[in-house]
Amino acid sequence: MKIQVGHSPDADDAFMFYALAHDKLNTGSLEFQHILRDIETLNRWALEKKLEVTALSVHAYAHVASEYALLRHGASIGEKYGPIVVSREQLSLEQLRAKKIAIPGELTTAFLALQLCLGGFQYEIVPFDKIFDAVQTGNADAGLIIHEGQLTYSKLGFAKVLDLGRWWYDKTSLPLPLGVNGVRKDLGSELCRQISDYMKQSIDFGLEHREEAMKYAIKYARNTELKLADRFVGMYVNHFTRDLGDRGTEAIRKLLTEGHSQGLIPAPNIEII
Repeated sequence: MKIQVGHSPDADDAFMFYALAHDKLNTGSLEFQHILRDIETLNRWALEKKLEVTALSVHAYAHVASEYALLRHGASIGEKYGPIVVSREQLSLEQLRAKKIAIPGELTTAFLALQLCLGGFQYEIVPFDKIFDAVQTGNADAGLIIHEGQLTYSKLGFAKVLDLGRWWYDKTSLPLPLGVNGVRKDLGSELCRQISDYMKQSIDFGLEHREEAMKYAIKYARNTELKLADRFVGMYVNHFTRDLGDRGTEAIRKLLTEGHSQGLIPAPNIEII
């Protein structure tokens, strides 16, 4: 049976899925077909139930929870760090609220967190890898940065205005849950559990064969040197990735409850396999 798996073309997802993508695991009769798209595309596809297994923004999960369950493994969660907002000059939060901000997508968790932080603001949707350019050219006053840009912004001459992971921790004492993996419920509970187990095996293989997995993951690090890419992978392939646990689950519930209370998303209906 063929299972389509969607994930982002970035270093941490590539690291997690390395073993599955390169036949390092015995998956029996299951054949995993990997489909790489940016996270906002995957979020939109999830609304159409396009893939059996897919990376999702936690924000997007609120809109597809009736169709997808969360896998316990493979989450991207940052403790006291997360997506950042950058500008060409230092700004206060009050100043930032009056600026036009380039965002990577309306269903990204980064956008939901920024809405919770700032309230209403003017924004423009820009592909995640073009946001620095949008700020540099003045098409946007500030940019919401995900992926490796969280580590490279200062080298490119930008100022960090806000770290949403730090803001969320100061507000809730919880990590900021950004990405998760969803499995379509219509596959049935037994198959969903099998997929969950293979996901855990793939993550563990990468962690146990880090150098080998990083040689693959670096291809998706967008011209980032190996040391920096390894640091980024270490940020988002952590103990929460191996298993959400009680604290990771609490963080997801808290974020979605906050989003719902502000009228930004439907009421959370969380199911974890």
